[in-house]
Amino acid sequence: MFSRRTEWDLSENPLSLALKELKAAGSSFIDLTESNPTRAGFHYPQEWLNAFLETNNFIYDPLSNGMLKAREAVCSYYASRGVSVSADRVVLTASTSEAYSFLFRLLMNPEDEVLIPAPGYPLFSYLAGLNDVKEVNYRLEFDGKRWSLDLDSIERAARKGRVKAIVLVSPNNPTGSFVRKEEFLRLNALCVKYGMAIISDEVFCDYIVDEHKADYVSAASNTGALSFAMAGLSKSLALPQMKLGWIVVNGPEASVQPALERLEVIADTYLSVSTPVQNACVQWLPESHLIRDEIMARVNDNLTALKEAVRASSDVKLLPVEGGWYALLRIPMDIPEDEWVLRLLKEKHVYVHPGFYFDFEEEGIVVVSLLPAPAIFKAGVAGLFS
Repeated sequence: MFSRRTEWDLSENPLSLALKELKAAGSSFIDLTESNPTRAGFHYPQEWLNAFLETNNFIYDPLSNGMLKAREAVCSYYASRGVSVSADRVVLTASTSEAYSFLFRLLMNPEDEVLIPAPGYPLFSYLAGLNDVKEVNYRLEFDGKRWSLDLDSIERAARKGRVKAIVLVSPNNPTGSFVRKEEFLRLNALCVKYGMAIISDEVFCDYIVDEHKADYVSAASNTGALSFAMAGLSKSLALPQMKLGWIVVNGPEASVQPALERLEVIADTYLSVSTPVQNACVQWLPESHLIRDEIMARVNDNLTALKEAVRASSDVKLLPVEGGWYALLRIPMDIPEDEWVLRLLKEKHVYVHPGFYFDFEEEGIVVVSLLPAPAIFKAGVAGLFS
């Protein structure tokens, strides 16, 4: 009765079952996986709610790519980062997940391939499957100092497969690494050679560690290959519930215009972006620093506390953090990683993500969020190191 694309294994793993048991028993635990900013104690400007009182919210005037004023607000958002974007190259979506679906449908036929980074976020497997495309992983390499694209693995996959696009997550979730200018140049050459487009997920672009900000490059400014830069309110304003994302199209003119024309039809078919959030983003985006600065201060404080804890330990290593909301710890384990994380939850009541959730090749990687309130974060780290 049901399609093959929904034949997922929905059974719960031991870690999720143990977490459910703790919650059912009313037991407290420290959640070092918290990635929902609306549950992390940040202070949102109450005046932002006034945007929903605008009488224009009662008027439905659908535009395929989104309201012009909302798209212009996105352009101003990029301009404040030194990137020039034209409103006619912006397509609004209800989320970056929807943006992925639009782009997969735009670029690929059933069974075509999309390159996905590993380590990376597990959501991509679902997005690829639901859009009838095949996920092929390429590797991110770690040289002891930073993560970078394994360009050889990208070319091998492009040479032998039906690859139509490569997904960049920049900054990556969970490594925090991002694509440098020299990597873009080499990647552009591969994309032109093998007929691939670049899909760059840049939702964490507002959360680059200060010392690395000068090195960050957005695909919104990439002209060497057909490129789609994506971001949205989920991270830029820490408002995932407001459901507004966007796609910025760039690249050679001969590819950009056909892409925009086809995207317009796809967007017009769904018209999924709500009127109130488009009106509101015109006020919100120019003030995004009000919440972003608070989050970045929290991230930096927790990262400092984590570094201090690591320095006091002889066998735990903190991998470099360049951006995003997460940190990676390499921890020596005398038992398999999944058992170690499960024991930590059961015995210390500290919940962390095991590295295999994100397709790390090596054992002994745990992923922690830098969003929790400092007192909670320090207590969780103390449990990790005790």
